[in-house]
Amino acid sequence: MKLPFAYRHRYGRALAQADLLAAMVVAVLLIPQCLAYAMLAGLPPQIGLYASLLPLLAYAALGSSPVLGVGPVAVLALMIAQALGGLPAGVSASDGALVLAAEVGLILALAAALRLDALASLLSVPVLHGFETGATLAIAMSQLPVLLGSTAKGFDLPTLLSSLLHGARPWHGATALFGCLSVALLLAGRRALSPLLGRLAPLLLLLGAMALAWWTQAQTHGVDLLGELPALDLPLGAPPLDAALWVALLPNALLLALMAYVSSLVVAESLGRRRVGLGDARVNPAAELRGLAGANIVAAFSGGMPVAGSFSRSVLTHEAGGRTRMTGVYIAALMGLALLLLAAPLAWLPKTVLAATILVAVLSGLRLQPFVEAWAYARSEALLMLAVTLIVLCWSVAAGLGLGVLGSIALLLKRSARPHVALLGRVPGTEHYRNVERYAVECQAGVMGLRIDESLLFTNARSLADVVQGHLNKFPDTKRVVIMMSPVNSIDFSGLEALRELHDSLKRQGVRLDLSEVKGPVLDLLKASDWTRWFEGQLFLSHHQGMSFGEDWVSP
Repeated sequence: MKLPFAYRHRYGRALAQADLLAAMVVAVLLIPQCLAYAMLAGLPPQIGLYASLLPLLAYAALGSSPVLGVGPVAVLALMIAQALGGLPAGVSASDGALVLAAEVGLILALAAALRLDALASLLSVPVLHGFETGATLAIAMSQLPVLLGSTAKGFDLPTLLSSLLHGARPWHGATALFGCLSVALLLAGRRALSPLLGRLAPLLLLLGAMALAWWTQAQTHGVDLLGELPALDLPLGAPPLDAALWVALLPNALLLALMAYVSSLVVAESLGRRRVGLGDARVNPAAELRGLAGANIVAAFSGGMPVAGSFSRSVLTHEAGGRTRMTGVYIAALMGLALLLLAAPLAWLPKTVLAATILVAVLSGLRLQPFVEAWAYARSEALLMLAVTLIVLCWSVAAGLGLGVLGSIALLLKRSARPHVALLGRVPGTEHYRNVERYAVECQAGVMGLRIDESLLFTNARSLADVVQGHLNKFPDTKRVVIMMSPVNSIDFSGLEALRELHDSLKRQGVRLDLSEVKGPVLDLLKASDWTRWFEGQLFLSHHQGMSFGEDWVSP
């Protein structure tokens, strides 16, 4: 097993003891969580357990975060449920989950080979917040029928309401009693118990619910139980090699892979910042791609489901004192041991109690403050956040994620479609130049100073000449324009053509174009294009040099 570099030569008793103690805390809590998330995905509960054994070893060997808890997660479970809802006739959900895990792993492996770790930038913060909020509400909504004993079905609001309107049973008394009491106890435990006991509350509740279900013979009263789990016998083998099934699930696998990587990287980097001073806290995005790819491929060959990094599990590992990725290895070993000992008692677990643990867990992370902050800062981004939430809740997770990415790109194009060109003046008595609309400055007659505040790319290049001409129309006596280029980090071919068009347009009006403070990489590109064939102005090392041909300074 490959250890983190910082520990490779000194992994001794102290680190092993810290990792083992953290694993003991996490492993016992992981069992009910994995069962619940497999159930949320519409899969047999043991698949969630299988996805939390060997995949942890793969991530420990290939990943970079010392505390990222890899396994089934709520958001991915909801996406898996929606993806498996349209399987062809005769294909089991278990086989579909194996194909999804294999495809997610291969997609992430390909992204790692092509060094596409920048994929995380496709999801802006508004899209992530909107997606997380919509997924949280959708997960909670999908668990309400299980919690109350309703026969209604659906993972989106219209489907669930339609099911109720078409005669689904709204609740079942004994089941609802079990479920609502479980929610109340979990909420009370979070508030009244110490932090350690609060984390153990779900496990204590499950043990108590199993004992109560056995004592009252709850199944005779109509309460659905988890049922007997199969013996711990990992179904090692390749996923189904059905080409039509692989093609049908590929679009969902692409979205699952993107969400698995982005959410895991966010968790890993967040905890990495908290762990400064605790050893190797660095997170390598490329290594995270490799680690998640390996974990999902192993899940596909060991009877599992797609996996990612869990925020709650990772925080618990961090707070329990885990120091290296060996914590995941110990968790897998302890879970296997627990499954051998607890398989029979788990048969008595009411499904409504699992629904209660999901409901309380996901709603505890619900945050509405980002909507308020985004509305005050940028209403277009707040509206995008709200739109993503509603699409996830009322349509599907895949649609919300896809349209959210498109919305982010649309906002980016809108913001960059017209380059910001500031009119500059000199701060009196200095060599500093600032925007005339924001500072008290002075200008030189006949010479206009401008500053392009972004790179010149195909998204904004067409508007450059119009923007500069708008400033020039206000000062018809201008004989020379000096453009400060220091904010320009790149010029593509469209930008080069726009710069030549601006030069020629000014020349026709009897105005010379000069440039100042051109960055080295940008100047290299200009020289490579042999731009001196058409550029007749001068380059200045500083903007002040470009402006200082006369000292007749006046107020703007």
